[in-house]
Amino acid sequence: MKKNSVQNVGFFALFLCIASTIIFLGLIIYFISARGIQVISWEFLTQGPRMGMTQGGIAPAIVGTFYLTMGAILFALPLGLACAIYLCEYYPKGIIGHIIRISINNLAGVPSVVFGLFGFAVFVKFFGFGVSILSGSLTLGILILPLIISSSQEALSAVPQSIREASLSLGATKWGTIKNIVLPTALPGILTGVILSIGRAAGETAPILFTAAAFYTHGYPRSVFSEVMALPYHIYALMTEGTHPDKQTAIAYGCSLVLLFMVLLISGIAIFIRQRQRGLNG
Repeated sequence: MKKNSVQNVGFFALFLCIASTIIFLGLIIYFISARGIQVISWEFLTQGPRMGMTQGGIAPAIVGTFYLTMGAILFALPLGLACAIYLCEYYPKGIIGHIIRISINNLAGVPSVVFGLFGFAVFVKFFGFGVSILSGSLTLGILILPLIISSSQEALSAVPQSIREASLSLGATKWGTIKNIVLPTALPGILTGVILSIGRAAGETAPILFTAAAFYTHGYPRSVFSEVMALPYHIYALMTEGTHPDKQTAIAYGCSLVLLFMVLLISGIAIFIRQRQRGLNG
């Protein structure tokens, strides 16, 4: 009876945690949607800002956010996946493996504004990329790198060792086993890390503040060396600059709703691919 009571208390606590998470998420979505839906229109989504950003739309900021997020994923995913494969499949021992793991943990704890200063010093100044999509994407890629490495490691570690041994016993090489057996099996878990990384990269302001974001630009970026408007920085600018706080606050809520929808849409596509891959593996 005592064990059952403890178990029931534990399940009830878990239920409260899950319910609290869902409630807070629902409140955030409702709060942003209720205030942001008032300014959403076709003009708002397809035109650029004008009249001190109190009229017009946010199309350049939407495009800029998409470019920066996709650029960060394209940079961080291959690098993070390669690092996770090395750590999980080749078992580095001694000081090298220890240094790599400590570095990943430390990198995950660095404040985002420090990443911004690093990107400014290295990519903007040292490599001469300037304030551009390329500099911002590389900075955001480094920011999300620990998350992708950790999630990929968990996904690779979850693949049963017996599958690897069966493949090797049939004459497959180490890399052939990883490429054809381990990676497809671990892909759903890897995509989970990508989904989390998308939300992190799309919503960051500090890293792009020094490396990519512009207060205002005419039109859309022409190359990876162009500076861009981005939704997180645009929201920050609307709430801290200007002489029409009421109009700008309403537009900021509209930007927040669009940013939230973008993250949910991209994440939904990744979730669909993940579930489809799980069905294929099953």
